[in-house]
Amino acid sequence: MEALTLGPAGTYSHRAAKAVADEVVFTDSKTAIVEAVASGEYERGVVPVENSTEGPVTESLDAFAEFDVAAVRELITPIRHALIAQGPEFDVVASHPQALAQCREYLDENYPSATLESMTSTAAGVERAREDSAVAAIGHPQNAEGADLQVVAEDVQDQSSNATRFLVVAPASERSEAGSKTSFIVYPNVDYPGLLLELLEPFADRDINLTRVESRPSGERLGDYVFHIDVEAGLYEERTQDALAEIEAIAEEGWVRRLGSYDSETVLD
Repeated sequence: MEALTLGPAGTYSHRAAKAVADEVVFTDSKTAIVEAVASGEYERGVVPVENSTEGPVTESLDAFAEFDVAAVRELITPIRHALIAQGPEFDVVASHPQALAQCREYLDENYPSATLESMTSTAAGVERAREDSAVAAIGHPQNAEGADLQVVAEDVQDQSSNATRFLVVAPASERSEAGSKTSFIVYPNVDYPGLLLELLEPFADRDINLTRVESRPSGERLGDYVFHIDVEAGLYEERTQDALAEIEAIAEEGWVRRLGSYDSETVLD
């Protein structure tokens, strides 16, 4: 099986995707991953949806609202950032913007005069450091493999519990009702006081825990939103079905997309 994810090789997305498929193919767009799976071009896609430090990955959420796919697995990848360079002296630190943000306190304290350079991925930052001795990168420590790079410091992330959540997406026909968690999207297409409360109450009334609620602009008009909701319950459960029936009644002028139910696992090195 092939899985499409963010490249190049050596990114945290790559590490997550290796838990899904024997062959991993790379692209530079989260939207392209979801679209390729929705069209049937790929059997699986692995997309980041949330980081415990930096929050939601909005491009992924918007792609789920645009293209019809199924969420079939959740992968939690602990983030272990290392400072990687040809030597201990450098003037620039290059990495993905989220990685730089996740190490902001460490860099401010230890390298206050270093210039921070945004790259398309952590792996691209490592390649930049490989090419230029004045540049250090932030990435997984294994990215320093080879004689030309060394790990200057390990675990430089500001939060020791830093982790990224990935969803494995499949064609919509593979949507499942089995699993301990469920993701769905609601576009009410209406706006009135208490709307969000009405959308949440059906779950509270049935003792269903909500693990995430995000709002994203619908793109239809200013102040109009799509809601992304995750719950700790499977679609196979009667309480989940009853709650979603109420949600669908509230959103009768819009739509509700069930991404599906799935189980969660942690991907370790």
